[in-house]
Amino acid sequence: MMDGIIKQKRIQGGEATTDLILSAYQANNADVFPKILSLHVPIGSTVADVTYGKGVFWRNVSEEHYKVLPTDIQTGIDCRNLPYEDGSIDCVVLDPPYMEGLLREKVEHRGALGSHVAFRQAYQAKSHNGHPESAQPKWHAAVLDLYVQAGREAYRILRKDGVLIVKCQDEVSANKQWLTHVEIINEYAYMGFYTKDLFVVMRTNKPGVSRIKRQKHARKNHSYFLVFVKIR
Repeated sequence: MMDGIIKQKRIQGGEATTDLILSAYQANNADVFPKILSLHVPIGSTVADVTYGKGVFWRNVSEEHYKVLPTDIQTGIDCRNLPYEDGSIDCVVLDPPYMEGLLREKVEHRGALGSHVAFRQAYQAKSHNGHPESAQPKWHAAVLDLYVQAGREAYRILRKDGVLIVKCQDEVSANKQWLTHVEIINEYAYMGFYTKDLFVVMRTNKPGVSRIKRQKHARKNHSYFLVFVKIR
């Protein structure tokens, strides 16, 4: 007691539980994505999935929970130039090709694996926006440039405090380690995004290669979901 004032003991609410959403899972994207939505995107939100593809992320999400606007390059809508008004969307989902092998100019050098086969030709290194091909970024720089341009467009259409969910993966390109998720976080911070959460998704099968002489880097067997909030 001090000066006649009795200090009350703080009583916290809630209850003990182990039923929590975690930051890392060995699972498929379709299993992890609903957990991210339940934690960060209120039911009833308008969600623009701008690289929808076959809708893999949404397989375990109730159609009644969100108003989903599915678009991708195959339907003629580029994630860098979206047909939505400024500040009109609650949440944007972005999952572009995140391996430079999908963006190489020569067909014989291009990758064609994973969930990004449908986007390969549309997003490959080529002339766009009126600039000559020689002026465009190549290799890993092309991957980051795609994320940056798509991030700016997502920022434009998101309302204040809107959520941007980004799928990405680090990579080794030209025998150099690129921490893509760190680069994206830094670039998006400049735009006005706050990195609210990060989820690690480990693949459920074991990766392999067709041939190798000597391994120089750890083989990537995980990817990320990054959750950003538009704060200004």
